[in-house]
Amino acid sequence: MPSELRVRFRHDLAEIDRRVVRLFTLVCESIAAATESLLAADGDTARLVTGRDQLVDELELEVEELVEHVLLTQSPMSGDMRYLLTVLRIVPQLERCGDLAEHVAQRGVTGLGARVPPNVRRLLDEMGDRCIDMWGQAGRAWAEREDATTAAPLETADDRLDELHDELTRALVEADIDRADLMQATLVGRFYERLGDHAVHLAQRICYATSGLPRSHRAAS
Repeated sequence: MPSELRVRFRHDLAEIDRRVVRLFTLVCESIAAATESLLAADGDTARLVTGRDQLVDELELEVEELVEHVLLTQSPMSGDMRYLLTVLRIVPQLERCGDLAEHVAQRGVTGLGARVPPNVRRLLDEMGDRCIDMWGQAGRAWAEREDATTAAPLETADDRLDELHDELTRALVEADIDRADLMQATLVGRFYERLGDHAVHLAQRICYATSGLPRSHRAAS
């Protein structure tokens, strides 16, 4: 590859990476803000999450267009090709997780967090905190992907999130609350559970980008 093309290629890869890092940051910030909105019944914060989700949607399209341009105009090999394929696979997941955070925030606008029993509120709070931690780890795993083991703790964290989801389900079965609130709280628990699953799936993608191992292989045992 001529030197000027290689310089351009490296510049494009760096720009793609910068935007993917930004996507991870936006999703993590959205989960934190959505949880705050849910527990505080804060409509202003919920609207901020909606605005951030629009930015996530725009960045997803920008990243996909950049990757497609590189694939059409350059000749990426081996690790670079793996990296680009990984980006194409993870940015749609990042966009979906932005949507999930917005769904949580929308329940905050209705004041759901103020109407559920204290034990349900505590579990939702803990699930939100767990998701925020997991997404912080996922973002660091992407930024530090030369070390595939960075993603390993996510699997343990997701196991705890699943336990919290089970606890929430039991608490809601026993709760004396309005049927509509019961359904909405159940959905919020499911949104958090899915956010945790996505973080683990992304970690497996990061392992593939780093080591070439298939996604079915976990980052570390």
